[in-house]
Amino acid sequence: MDKEKFAIGIDYGTESGRVVVVRVRNGEEAGAAVIPYPDGVIDEKIPGGPRLEPDWALQNPRDYLLVVEKGIPRALKAAGVRPDAVAGIGTDFTASTPLPTKADGTPLCFLPEHRKQPHAWVKLWKHHAAQPEANRINEIGRERDEEFLRVYGGKYSSEWFFSKLFQILDEVPEIYDATDKFLECADWIVWQLTGEEKRNTCTAGYKAMWIKGKGFPSRDFFRALHPRLENVVEEKLATTYYPLGARAGGLTARWARKTGLKEGTPVSIGNVDAHVAVPATTVTGPGHGAADGRGDVRDGRGWHRPGPLGIRGWPVGRGRYLRLVFRARRSRVRPPRGAPAESAL
Repeated sequence: MDKEKFAIGIDYGTESGRVVVVRVRNGEEAGAAVIPYPDGVIDEKIPGGPRLEPDWALQNPRDYLLVVEKGIPRALKAAGVRPDAVAGIGTDFTASTPLPTKADGTPLCFLPEHRKQPHAWVKLWKHHAAQPEANRINEIGRERDEEFLRVYGGKYSSEWFFSKLFQILDEVPEIYDATDKFLECADWIVWQLTGEEKRNTCTAGYKAMWIKGKGFPSRDFFRALHPRLENVVEEKLATTYYPLGARAGGLTARWARKTGLKEGTPVSIGNVDAHVAVPATTVTGPGHGAADGRGDVRDGRGWHRPGPLGIRGWPVGRGRYLRLVFRARRSRVRPPRGAPAESAL
């Protein structure tokens, strides 16, 4: 077993984090651990703080760190794997699940002066209280015929990245001012593990209007939403995004001590929870496909019918893209006989 190499995967879900150890040679699971989030889904009351309005759904980022600290040692023990046999770590997250931080990555909710302010916490994927902001994004997007709306099938959701950031600016500008970085937890956890802020292209394209080869909408669009959003990308986000499968960095000495792993163990760029499963189902090239409860996933040669949330190509590895089609129902869409193949986006 000492000669074998293993990979660690950490899946951050809605109620818990799951750590799995797999053999690199064949993908076989060697061990696993599940760490429930102590604060779970915060949808009624901030811990030690005020009650929440309807449609709020928050989380405590400290729970995500606990998954690493407790889950990795337990999974390694269950697998009987030595730390020096671990070739790397990969993570995935629900989306869009963003949080506001200071310049060094410290979440605002960790700071005493902001702890009781709901907008300082992680906004979980199912946070729906940003509907007015989503409505405004859709209104301006339609008026300007923005490309991101066509990519998303004509509608931007209250669950998604910019709706949640816009809500902070709308409702508590002081928290917006205190926010140096606003980023997906998929990218934040990688930042914590490696000490390097590197944002992934998948979540940016899936939830944040980013289009490969073009980037984000123009400053004019953001200024039309709100004058203070004109330079939001440069001020609160980032201008460089990294593909899935790339190395984000190495495990820091601090996290090596906490987990028992070797310092410098490679950590991959973050990913979206549903999308990370695609290669595991052996969909790694043309001619293969997979489906989940929200839509069909096909490779670039597949046939698709656009759904209510659009059709889009998502990176699943360097230079490889799959098509993800969202539909209102789970029924399988089949191409008519002789339907032409589509090219990859």
